[in-house]
Amino acid sequence: MDYRYGSHAVFQIEYHFVWVTKYRYKVLTGEVAVRVRELVRQTCEAFEIRIVKGVVSGDHVHVLVSAPPEMAPSEIMRR
Repeated sequence: MDYRYGSHAVFQIEYHFVWVTKYRYKVLTGEVAVRVRELVRQTCEAFEIRIVKGVVSGDHVHVLVSAPPEMAPSEIMRR
């Protein structure tokens, strides 16, 4: 187990998010898939969210992230 440490907390909170394209069209290929991957990485780095595992498929994106306890899942998705 990989625990993370804050100033007053020890935590291991992981969320599994899935984004799906409209009508499941397979548009996440080639340069678009690379750009999606870059954007997810940049956003996670900016907010101290650790990506445990992630996959970009043709019509959806799976991301398993570890986030600090002060960030709600809805807040992570909004960012």
